[in-house]
Amino acid sequence: MIKHTKDKVIFSCEVFPPKRDDDIYEIFKTLDKIKTLKPDFISVTYGAGGSNSKKTATIAAYIQHICEVEALAHMTAVGMDDEKLHNILDELSSKQIHNILALRGDKPRDMSDEDFVNRKFKYASDLIPEINKAGEFLIAGACYPEVHPESLNQEDDLKYLKHKVDMGMNCLITQMFFDNNVFYDFMDKAGKVGINVPVHAGIMPITAANQLGTSVKLSGSSVPQELSNLIAKYGDNPDDMKKAGIEYAVNQIKDLKNNGVAGIHLYTMNKADTTVAIYNETFA
Repeated sequence: MIKHTKDKVIFSCEVFPPKRDDDIYEIFKTLDKIKTLKPDFISVTYGAGGSNSKKTATIAAYIQHICEVEALAHMTAVGMDDEKLHNILDELSSKQIHNILALRGDKPRDMSDEDFVNRKFKYASDLIPEINKAGEFLIAGACYPEVHPESLNQEDDLKYLKHKVDMGMNCLITQMFFDNNVFYDFMDKAGKVGINVPVHAGIMPITAANQLGTSVKLSGSSVPQELSNLIAKYGDNPDDMKKAGIEYAVNQIKDLKNNGVAGIHLYTMNKADTTVAIYNETFA
């Protein structure tokens, strides 16, 4: 299982399964490069409604047993029923995967509004009792430093986050953010409502101008002027944009480490070279 210690900043990153089955070996090649960094864990995303659940388990097993790195398997509540949930938990257990990131998940495109409203597991917190019944798992959760897009306000958001933690989440990973002051403000407010589990700061290096599209908009993350200026200056030059984006992320991470962050979780979109470059500047 993932282990947290007060005297070490945990380093981790996220990968996602390929859409095509025959591309799965490409992610294995990526993982072979990342494993040389000896990260504390690598998380594997999960398709909406479980569309990639088999690939998630297969990739998690590769991380755990071939790369010899702790794997964190994503699991979404939306589209899940009792049978599907326990089948997945049994498969993870059989593959000796003992870390789960429990998420609500977005509504799948092929799910009707009626089915979405009447789904069995409405929130990530609803998964926690079932996961705990199934075996020994570390359960991680997600949090939004800049407020979940569907929350009324941060006070409301923190109330539900506290509920998730009280239900048994062992640690949290933030959505991406680009202004560390936003993270520090969030941590201060979270502490005041009694959220005291380790929080991993989610960092996405913006290495291409088009990254400030769907993923950033869906995350609800604001874009500070400094980052906007970088994109305006280097956006038309891919090589310079990549260097500037990596440098921006490196500066974020160095500041976070200097201010006592529990962990850094990189969203590097399956790009091993970006992961290696950032690690070498911040953890090596």
